Amino acid sequence: MEQKKLKDVAKRIRLQILKMLFKSRAAHIGGNFSSIEILTVLYFKIMRINPQKSFWESRDRFILSKGHIAAGLYAVLAERGFFNKKILANYCVNGGNLPGHASRNCVPGVEVSTGSLGHGLSMANGIALAGKRDKKNYRVFVLLSDGECDEGSNWEAILFAGHHKLDNLVAIVDYNKLQAFGKTNEVLNLEPFAAKWRNFGWETKEINGHNFKEIISALKNIPFKKRKPSVLIAHTIKAKGLSFMEDKLESHYRPPTEEEYKIAIKEISNL
Repeated sequence: MEQKKLKDVAKRIRLQILKMLFKSRAAHIGGNFSSIEILTVLYFKIMRINPQKSFWESRDRFILSKGHIAAGLYAVLAERGFFNKKILANYCVNGGNLPGHASRNCVPGVEVSTGSLGHGLSMANGIALAGKRDKKNYRVFVLLSDGECDEGSNWEAILFAGHHKLDNLVAIVDYNKLQAFGKTNEVLNLEPFAAKWRNFGWETKEINGHNFKEIISALKNIPFKKRKPSVLIAHTIKAKGLSFMEDKLESHYRPPTEEEYKIAIKEISNL
């Protein structure tokens, strides 16, 4: 898919997420909007998937470790044809079947249930290691938040993947530099971030996580280096595209007001 078409897809997904969060008065618009270009490229350009056969044996696997942005994953899956978009109206509402954290079996295409931060990469390790031992050619992609990289469980998983040379594993970090209680460099500084991954045995690339050309260029040849897991550190902006919330901590917690919702519709439409 051409970059212009990918941009149009991302715009539709942004609008869909906005509507879902506004209707349900749900949180995490910031982390959803910082990840959209990444998810769009994965599902519409990079991953081997079949929406009609969501558990096709040879499919690439995607794990949303930052499970609190489930709205984004559901919207992408619906846009890709895994299920009817009408189901998205059930997001995070009483009696609905789309929970606020990604949950397996609620809709086709969700590989695992996530939301407890620091678990996704460990699950991805297991799936990637199983693929290696079973001589399968699928790849495993996992999207992490920067804040969850405070978790010791992640660094154990990073060490494990490097030790086992899991070159069918790709970690992508949504590095928007804001987490639940403040800026990442103030809560618990991650830097030198890329160097730490390299020292744990990973091949590392850094990109602008909102630039389609850079995302595609980085992910079109996996692994980055044979016999090494790959990590893509994507520098992003929390609540990208929303003037009233962009790069603000409050975008982690509160949905837009009715007035902001109207402004957001216009701003997204003009992207």
